[in-house]
Amino acid sequence: MLMHHLTVPPIPTAPPAIAQAPRLHVAIISDGNGRWATSRGLPRSAGHRAGAEAARRVIEAAPRFGIRTLTLFALSSANWKRPAAEIQAIMRLLHEYLLTETTQCITEGVRLSIIGRRDRLPDTLRQTIVDSEAATAKGARLHLRLAVDYSAREAIYHAACRFYKVTELSPESFSNVLAEVHRGGSTEVDLLIRTGGEQRLSDFLLWECAFAEFVFLQKRWPEFTAADLDAAVKEFSRRERTRGALPDAIAE
Repeated sequence: MLMHHLTVPPIPTAPPAIAQAPRLHVAIISDGNGRWATSRGLPRSAGHRAGAEAARRVIEAAPRFGIRTLTLFALSSANWKRPAAEIQAIMRLLHEYLLTETTQCITEGVRLSIIGRRDRLPDTLRQTIVDSEAATAKGARLHLRLAVDYSAREAIYHAACRFYKVTELSPESFSNVLAEVHRGGSTEVDLLIRTGGEQRLSDFLLWECAFAEFVFLQKRWPEFTAADLDAAVKEFSRRERTRGALPDAIAE
């Protein structure tokens, strides 16, 4: 594990936002790294490294498609059940990513946040997370949230434990408490994409996905491209989102 902290340059002016574009929150369950590697006779760690490359492609492309918040499921709290060697490989990969990509995030106007527990992460990784979040805090083009050691049920539970102290009891005030628990804020998800063929949420952003549109893909995460992201956003744009009301065409 690398032990040094980040050294970052002065923050330049972020690239201008895309004019008149939608401001979508897209969340992705990036599933299938291990199966992708195994099918090629590679160790599962190779799949996670290939998955990191897919993440880079998606992060670079996201603002072009009107995405202003992108939440990637990097490590579920349930994943601690996996072999220790695989978890350690994921931790190393995340640490590498933060050390090497923070400067690029600054240049591209990307704000980075980590949501999920931190007390079970290695000390050096926790410090690097703090450094990266501070260095990218002024990014306004894209808010990139990485869910690490994350459980939506646990986040909701901890928010509920705090909520009894809140004087204003409303869904909005609960959302505010949940945002504090997340550290990286809490906004409703517009589009949830899951790769790898499974069709479930797997304890990911349960509160925020209440009215999200879902796109499930057989393609495994290392194979996911900017074109796939574009296609999912276009599919989202074709859907009529009524949020329980009547469609506009018959409402009158």
